Amino acid sequence: AGAASEGPAGPSEDPRRRTSPGSEGSPADHSILLRLKFLNDTERLARVRPEDTVGALKRAHFPGQEQLVRLIYQGQLLRDDSQPLSALHLTHNSVVHCHILQHRSPSVPNSAHANAANAETAHAALNVGSLMVPLFVLMLGALWYFQMQYRHVFTATATTCLAGLTLVFSFVAFAVYRR
Repeated sequence: AGAASEGPAGPSEDPRRRTSPGSEGSPADHSILLRLKFLNDTERLARVRPEDTVGALKRAHFPGQEQLVRLIYQGQLLRDDSQPLSALHLTHNSVVHCHILQHRSPSVPNSAHANAANAETAHAALNVGSLMVPLFVLMLGALWYFQMQYRHVFTATATTCLAGLTLVFSFVAFAVYRR
């Protein structure tokens, strides 16, 4: 139970479609064993029937992720989920490349989903992580300004720590942005 959802590295063969070792690929079986290959070079085996559709393949081997999975066969993106696998001329041990998107690709939103799509776009535009470096530079600048203007408040230890923090931040910032 659960063998079909072990992830890209685990086996994904449906136990209800298993055949005996001697009948694998036999003419009476009519099933095809596909090799689903991922970007990290891991593979999963998928036993399908020629009359299955691209959408059925996605539903069977990527439950809950059907909209995020992109299948590529012989350099062609398989866009039509209603296309039967027999139309692709798949053979036994054919390789189908799989790409699982991290985020749902933007599609043409209908009026019911327009507000959700706009909120997701606004959330993606407001990336707080990209504001951390300018905020840290501003804080260091303010501390150096106060150190110069109110020298009597800053001890030698505080000034040394501020100089060390500025030096460490400069090295890290240049190392990160130099790439």
